[in-house]
Amino acid sequence: MKKGCFGLTGCLIMVALVVLVLALWAVPKYNGLVKSQQSVESQWGNVENVYQRRADLIPNLVETVKGYAKHEQETLEGVIEARANATKVTIDPTNMTPEDLQKYQVAQGDVTNALSRLIAVAENYPDLKANQNFLELQSQLEGTENRITVERNKFNEVAKEYNTKRRTFPTNIIASIFNFDEKPYFKAQEGADVAPKVDFGTSESK
Repeated sequence: MKKGCFGLTGCLIMVALVVLVLALWAVPKYNGLVKSQQSVESQWGNVENVYQRRADLIPNLVETVKGYAKHEQETLEGVIEARANATKVTIDPTNMTPEDLQKYQVAQGDVTNALSRLIAVAENYPDLKANQNFLELQSQLEGTENRITVERNKFNEVAKEYNTKRRTFPTNIIASIFNFDEKPYFKAQEGADVAPKVDFGTSESK
């Protein structure tokens, strides 16, 4: 009479069944985490795109202002320096940390502050305020700032969805085994809104 789990063949079958059950349980959890993680990384690309669009607008804006406000050298250089510093701060979305995102946010916040000072300069130069190129760049910049707010909020939403999924039992077991790390969020700066904002003070808003 055979003992144990009905012989070697029976044992192998039982082990195979256990492995199959575990695979059927684990694979959907793993794939769900992968999909959610990819959503975070894809949305980060959207965030980078809108910040890059703002960076691309700055040189033309600075040149336009320079043509009317040559004496505002400190303000102009401040914008250029802030832009240069911000473009040096990059993040790998597959391995982002709260510290990385904080550095990125601070650098981009410096650009926002520098742009606010640059736009304020126009108040002292009526001819600049009436310049069509300046008005167009100002409008594009305002639209880009609004888009930055939208994309940052979307990033926080998909990051929250991913983080919630990876912490929920039993998916958290798979997340721990395969090192699905938590994703950081954009945080409101002290005394600021959820996202950077440039107060353009356009004539249309008055």
